[in-house]
Amino acid sequence: MGSSIFLSMTSVLQRGCSKFRLLGKIAWRSFLLICIGIVIVNPNYCLGPLSWEKVRIPGVLQRLGGTYFVVAVLELLFAKPVPEMCTSERSCFSLLDITSSWPQWLFVLMLEGVWLALTFFLPVPGCPTGYLGPGGLGDWGKYPNCTGGAAGYIDRLLLGGHHLYQHPSSAVLYHTEVAYDPEGILGTINSIVMAFLGVQAGKILLYYKDQTKGILIRFAAWGCFLGFISVALTKASENEGFIPVNKNLWSISYVTTLSSFAFFILLVLYPVVDVKGLWTGTPFFYPGMNSILVYVGHEVFANYFPFRWRLGDSEAHKEHLVQNTVATALWVLIAYVLYKKKVFWKI
Repeated sequence: MGSSIFLSMTSVLQRGCSKFRLLGKIAWRSFLLICIGIVIVNPNYCLGPLSWEKVRIPGVLQRLGGTYFVVAVLELLFAKPVPEMCTSERSCFSLLDITSSWPQWLFVLMLEGVWLALTFFLPVPGCPTGYLGPGGLGDWGKYPNCTGGAAGYIDRLLLGGHHLYQHPSSAVLYHTEVAYDPEGILGTINSIVMAFLGVQAGKILLYYKDQTKGILIRFAAWGCFLGFISVALTKASENEGFIPVNKNLWSISYVTTLSSFAFFILLVLYPVVDVKGLWTGTPFFYPGMNSILVYVGHEVFANYFPFRWRLGDSEAHKEHLVQNTVATALWVLIAYVLYKKKVFWKI
C-alpha cells in the first residue's frame, strides 16, 4: 500500500492533477473501503441478521481505509517533485529519500510516541498499567477482563463491546470472555507506521531510479535496521522482551519484523523482476490486479463449496492445508479469468 501510494500519487501529480482533486479521490476511496468492510465483509452475519446495535465497526478493510487515508493525505500535504538530477551521480551514502520527507517522518514518529504512551501508561481499570497479555486464563487467570490491555480498553470505551469482534483468537486458548478486536483503534497507529515504511520503499525506487546498486543497498539497510529493532525489542525471544511480536495488538515489534522481511523480499524480487526480467510475477500478478474483488469474494464465499467442505478430521493440519491450498488456487484461477476478460473492480 505504502509503495503504491507514493508511486501512483507522484504519477498523478506529474500529469497535472490538482492536490484538491486528488484529496477528494483519496477521501472517496477510503470511504468506500470502510463501507465495504462494515456492510459486506462483516463476521457478525454468521450470527443472523445484523442490527446497528451489534454491527462490527473495525475490520481489515476499515483498517486499510483509515491507514490509506492518513498516509496518502500526509504525503499529499508535503508532496515534492522527484529531484531531476542525474540519479547515477548520487552517492550510495545519500539520504535524500529520507531528508526530503522529514515532516512526514516527524509526524509518524509522533504517532508512534502516542502508541507507546497509551499502551504503557494509560490507566486501565482493574488491569496493570502496560499490560500486553491475553487476559482470560493467561497470567494464571489474574487479569481475566484485561484482554489486549490499553488497546482493548480504548476500543470497548469508544466503540462499545457489541461493535467489536466477538470471537478473538485469544478465546480459543485462554477462554477470554470480553470482546477484543485485532483491527482496533490503537493498532491502526502501527499499521500507519508500516504503510509509511512502504512509502519509503517507493521513494527509494524513484529517487534512485536506474541505480540498481543504490536501491539494493537501501533495501538491505532498511531490512537490517528494522530487524535489529525487532531483536532489541523482543530480546531475540518468541514471547518475551520489552515489546513481544504480537499480531493481535499490532505491536511495533510486529511491524518492524514484518517490514524487515518486506524489505528483504524486495531486495530479492527487484533484481529478478524489474532489472533482469526473469519473472513477471505470475501467478500472483492476477490476484493483485483485482485484489479488492478477490478479498471480498473470499470473505463472502469462504464457507461455501468448493472453497470449503466438511473435513474428515477437523483437527488435522494436513486436511486444512489441502482445503486452503485448493481455495487459494481457485481464487487465483478466478482472478486469471477476470484478467483475461478485462474485468476489474477498482475503487
